[in-house]
Amino acid sequence: DGCFAVTSPIAGSVWKLSADVGVTVKAGDPVVIVEAMKTEIVVAAAGPGTVRSFLVAPGATVMPGQVVAFIEDAN
Repeated sequence: DGCFAVTSPIAGSVWKLSADVGVTVKAGDPVVIVEAMKTEIVVAAAGPGTVRSFLVAPGATVMPGQVVAFIEDAN
């Protein structure tokens, strides 16, 4: 459907949503910040597009590979 998933690379808790729904992002732009073992891990967009939705909120626990957001593909 022209969207790609943004997934967490690690188990931890969502510290911050770094983008807003409707915002255009480029590959590598931060989308979500996950905190694990007192370290902040940037979960970045894999490609250009528009943030379509988040499936997590700050404070939520995430697991490796869990989808945290969807981005509508710009291509």
